[in-house]
This record gives sequence, structure tokens and C-alpha cells, in this order.
Amino acid sequence: MSGFLMKPKIDFAFKEIMMNENVRIGFLSAVLKLKPEDIRETEVLNTYLRKEHEEDKQGILDVRILLNDNTEIDIEIQLTELKVWADRSLFYLSKMYTGQIQQGQKYNVFKKCVNISILDFKLFADTKEYYSCFHIREDTRNTILTDKMEFHILELPKLPKELKENNDLLLWAKFIASERKEDFDMLAEKNPYIGSAYEQLQIISQDKQKRLEYEAREKAIRDYNQMIFEAEEKGREKGREEGREEGREEGREEGRKESIERINKLNKFLLQNKRYDDLERTANDADFQQQLLSEYGLL
Repeated sequence: MSGFLMKPKIDFAFKEIMMNENVRIGFLSAVLKLKPEDIRETEVLNTYLRKEHEEDKQGILDVRILLNDNTEIDIEIQLTELKVWADRSLFYLSKMYTGQIQQGQKYNVFKKCVNISILDFKLFADTKEYYSCFHIREDTRNTILTDKMEFHILELPKLPKELKENNDLLLWAKFIASERKEDFDMLAEKNPYIGSAYEQLQIISQDKQKRLEYEAREKAIRDYNQMIFEAEEKGREKGREEGREEGREEGREEGRKESIERINKLNKFLLQNKRYDDLERTANDADFQQQLLSEYGLL
């Protein structure tokens, strides 16, 4: 028990680490290229952006942060591949932005909104860079239209295996992706704010209740990934059978999509209702899976 450490990239652990203000200041200064002393205070806000779209919540756990200059920052971790991540990020940041104004107010009420996405998959196939920053700018002159919306993306699978440079952003990205104590020890020595994050990680890792919540979350993510894999396999097999029978490629794709859609909806319902044991059981019990599909009206 004493040697157990949570993985920071598991969204539950990341949010708990970000509850420490010193950690928030260190992380944000590295990502936003600010001096830590210029960040006088941060405030964690309750997440409300996704209440209308709770069914899309799998893999995402937000840390909303308000800086002392009223800049709003939405930090997200996504653990499973989502090819439409750019569209989702724009959608939620736009909601954050428009949510600042009330009827009758002038447009000068708008404050800067920033999205920081930490992805455990490769989003951009055309670059090996692990970090990307986007603004709204003119195509030829590169003139920024407005600095009120900003996107920062960290792709963890693209991190270099060895630390050939010690910039703070890379150190933070390596910390989030790390799983071994010796790596945490090394990174904590290189950056005092990461040292604070490591201390926070050690504290929450020894909290029995938090560990139960963490393990439930990790299990749910693992089961979800397995279910998606098996659903895709079943869909492909069904598609192949229909393709052989009908001699059409359309049958294969239709069967795959239909199967995946049903299983995805079932997984989301089970996760929303915290039926983690049922989610795990469906991976090995086809009859039980069919029972749940019928229970939720998915057949």
C-alpha cells in the first residue's frame, strides 16, 4: 500500500493534483509561458459546461480555473482516441466564451478563454511535435483577429523518451505521463512546482477513499476501451458475414456501425449510472450484454 502511486494522467488523479494552488500556478506558468510570480492567484471553478451533454463525458474530466485577471481556463484530459477532439474543444470553449455575457451587456465584458487539452493519443499525424498552440489569425499576414480564444494541446504519445532538454512544459508533460517512482523523483528534483505535484500525488495515493475512487475510475476506463475493441471486432465480423452473403461492402460497414453504436450507448449508460461491475461483466458474458441492451431499449 505504501508504495502505491496513482497515474497522473488518469483524470481523477489529475484533478486531485490540481486542487493544490501551487501546482496550478506551476503548471499554468509552464503552458502559458508566464512567470509564476505574475500569477497572483488561481481559483478552481465548478464545471458546468457539459451538463447538457453528459453522455459525451467518457474519458473527460475538466479542471476549470479562473486566473486573477479573469482569464478562464478549461483543462481537460482525454484518455481514449477521439478524432473529433478539435471540434469538441471549439464547441466547449465557445460555450465558455459566450457564457460570459448576459442580455443587455456590452461586448467588452468578454475575457480571455483558454483550453488546455492533454491527450493520450496522437491527434495530428503531420507532426512529431508533442505541443501545439492555436489562435485565430489571418492566413497570409498572420495577424491575430482576437486573443480571446486560445488552444493548447499536449500529445503524450509523442513525448521524447529521454530528456535532452529541461524546459518546464516538457517536464510537466513527462510528469503527467509517468508511472514509475524513479521518474517522479527525477522530475521533482528538476522543478519545485512538479515537486509540489509529486507531494500531492503521494498524499492522495495513500488516501483510502480516494484510492477506491481512482481504481473505480481506472477500471471503468479500462473496461470501456476493452468494450470498444470487442464491439469493433464483432462489428467487423458481422460486416464480413453480411458482405459474403450479400456480396456488398455496404453490408460490412452497416453491421459494424450498428453494433458499435449499440455497445457505445450501453457503455455510456452503465458509466453514467456507475454500474462498473456490470460493465466488466458484459465483456465476458454475451447473454448478460444482450440482457442489458434489452433493458436500455437498445435492441
